Amino acid sequence: MSLFSRGARGLLLTELLSGMALTLRYMFKTPVTVNYPYEKGPLSPRFRGEHALRRYPNGEERCIACKLCEAICPALAITIEAEPREDGSRRTTRYDIDMTKCIYCGYCQEACPVDAIVEGPNFEFAAETREELFYDKDKLLANGDRWEAEIAKSLSLEAPYR
Repeated sequence: MSLFSRGARGLLLTELLSGMALTLRYMFKTPVTVNYPYEKGPLSPRFRGEHALRRYPNGEERCIACKLCEAICPALAITIEAEPREDGSRRTTRYDIDMTKCIYCGYCQEACPVDAIVEGPNFEFAAETREELFYDKDKLLANGDRWEAEIAKSLSLEAPYR
């Protein structure tokens, strides 16, 4: 570019005018920002958020204590202890997830043969202390009860791809 053309562009402020034209063009379009706490964007059915343990419709927990999720977890975040019941079935007595270790890979959900452990739609679970991020069986079951409708919907949408 010649010295004369660079000087003419600088004198006529063409860059400034093109920037102002771009600003005016976007000024009259609908905004793309989301007012986060009050508006939330759409979530994919495959979104991996806070963990939850599900129950059967009769209220019994789904986990059969096969420990596949504990074995497949690459971060070693899951701890399971189980005992046999009077009727001969096995159920967990302890199911802990250390969410500070969890990498949200979804392997636990994929390994579970009965869809007991799932990663639900909740992404707003910040905590002030590390102890709040150590989830035990009661907290996981409460998450499952709270988010069951959304979890069932996302699992039914994902079913053809599993």
